[in-house]
Amino acid sequence: VQLQASGGGFVQSGGDLRLSCAASGSISGITGMGWYRQAPGKQRELVAFITRGGSTNYADSVKGRFTISRDNAMNTVYLQMNSLKPEDTAVYYCNSLRWDGLGSWGQGTQVTVSS
Repeated sequence: VQLQASGGGFVQSGGDLRLSCAASGSISGITGMGWYRQAPGKQRELVAFITRGGSTNYADSVKGRFTISRDNAMNTVYLQMNSLKPEDTAVYYCNSLRWDGLGSWGQGTQVTVSS
């Protein structure tokens, strides 16, 4: 599976951004897709994850502000980020998980939120 992320950028505190991640290759084997982020000097952390069946999971820090969604074919996953805060600044990575446990990562997209 190959993943192509897009949609990052620079926004002021309180602003919104939408990330997209397009999957290609053996997408029929994907059971879930998600977004992780890594801020400077910190470990990569889960932001949100969605299964093929539509179940979602969010980090506590983004609940109520971020929404993950996907198209029915699991070709593309989106992350709508509202009410952004400076602490959301990070490189955001798209991730996919296959039925056999094999994961893939996208190239990362920078999100910068100014105070």
